[in-house]
Amino acid sequence: MNDLAHAVATAASRPPGPGWHARLDLRFVREPSRTLLAERRHTGPLRVQKALHPEGPDVCQAIVVHPPGGIVGGDLLDIGVTVGAGAHAQVTTPGAAKWYRSAGPVARATTHCSVATGAVLEWLPQEAIVFDGARAVTVARIDLEPGAWFVGWDIVALGRVAAGERFTAGTLRQSVEVRRAGALLWCESSVLDGGSRALQAGAILGGASVFGTMIVAGGALDDDLLGACRRVACPSGEGTVTRLPDVLVARYRGDSAGDARTYLALLWRVLRPALCGRAAVPPRIWST
Repeated sequence: MNDLAHAVATAASRPPGPGWHARLDLRFVREPSRTLLAERRHTGPLRVQKALHPEGPDVCQAIVVHPPGGIVGGDLLDIGVTVGAGAHAQVTTPGAAKWYRSAGPVARATTHCSVATGAVLEWLPQEAIVFDGARAVTVARIDLEPGAWFVGWDIVALGRVAAGERFTAGTLRQSVEVRRAGALLWCESSVLDGGSRALQAGAILGGASVFGTMIVAGGALDDDLLGACRRVACPSGEGTVTRLPDVLVARYRGDSAGDARTYLALLWRVLRPALCGRAAVPPRIWST
């Protein structure tokens, strides 16, 4: 068992602590004329207040709300999303997630998404701010059926950048898997220790305080679309796009969470019409 798997297993096996334990399950289905949020079940402080259709009936948008406003040591947040055949769901958040400093307990968030044939899931949360001294584990698994598409991103700020805070202590452990019909398409695990020399290494973050990853999975992307993505200018920092079989991975590293989201959203604007025949419409909540 590698270090990340051990950390995840250890966090999962701990007895309930003082933090919030919350779960949210969402199920989207395609009716003849619209995509509908057919089921939403929550335990603890995770919920969707209302399903929206800002682009019309074909796309159902859900804004996931975490009322406490921050994640502390001992918190456990689980999200499950199921998108039925032919449905198109978009999930986002109203603001940045905040992972607070911990004196010892680990905070954990897990996400499991299942996307059926002919369905599309857009997972577009705002950034996560990992405070100096936080101890966080995030685990995500995406299961696709043949003919399904997933577009998702993860943006992380290490420390409160605007306040000049750096990530000098604590740990962030992340794992993500994307599978299609059970076969692994993409897998990545990382361990970032606050104050470590690895954060300065050119092959990792090169001293950057913000990084972002966007994954587009479900089928092959042609050379013209890849070229269009590579021509997208990054507002600041560095942006790269890599094509693998049936997966496209875009990355940002720099010092601005806003510029990270702008860069990934510009890529999304290029990709979305090609993937699902719809122009990219930024969620209104991003502007509030």
